[in-house]
Amino acid sequence: MDHLNKMAPRDVRAFIREGKINGPTAGMSGGYAQANLVILKKDLAFDFLLFCQRNPKPCPVLDVTESGSPVASLAAPDADIRTDFPKYRVYRHGILTDEVSDITPYWEDDFVGFLIGCSFSFEQALINNGIPVRHIEEGTNVPMYKTNIDCVPAGPFHGQMVVSMRPVPERLAVRAAQVTSRFPAVHGGPIHIGNPKAIGIQDLSNPHFGDAVFVREGEVPLFWACGVTPQAVAMNVKPEIVITHAPGHMLITDIRDESLAVL
Repeated sequence: MDHLNKMAPRDVRAFIREGKINGPTAGMSGGYAQANLVILKKDLAFDFLLFCQRNPKPCPVLDVTESGSPVASLAAPDADIRTDFPKYRVYRHGILTDEVSDITPYWEDDFVGFLIGCSFSFEQALINNGIPVRHIEEGTNVPMYKTNIDCVPAGPFHGQMVVSMRPVPERLAVRAAQVTSRFPAVHGGPIHIGNPKAIGIQDLSNPHFGDAVFVREGEVPLFWACGVTPQAVAMNVKPEIVITHAPGHMLITDIRDESLAVL
């Protein structure tokens, strides 16, 4: 994993396109922003953009493609969003029907792709501040949970927020919140610290997405808004087709993390 952390985004994307990387991308191309994906038909794109604008914590938009184009011209102009995520999920009428590594056969001329900021992007900043990131240490996917926190609806889009969780030593919890708050374009600071039941999570050992990690003695769980939220929302809206990334399997962009930070 260490060599992937130091690898340029273009090279990691090439490995993904060639099928040499097919797992979660946490820890890869350290210092570069990673992105979630939502692809919708053009007739739903405005309402979804409005949903993102109204819910910037779980859905911070990094780029939007032109209708019918697979190119994210701002975030990664030489990337192809049909092939450069390790794994995709295809939902039809709210039902997950396929999980694939290449969506070229599914592509339609009226598709619009949304790249949404990912909390993997601020993990290097946590590490640089001496704050451990458990799922990177363990080589697993980050745990993600559905909550009881309602998003602000827009058009047909409505539902509850999904969060990612990272256990942090209690003495470093405030520092973790400070560090990540500098990155509002990739979810920013945590939306909740401590008791998971307060936001509707009954069992930390059973995440809805990703892999469970253990919260050790002297640690506190921190919860960040998560870009998997649109997948949960898509299950409510049930459009004809929605394509997303598989949770944890991101696009590594050419955007430097620090370029997204606020001072």
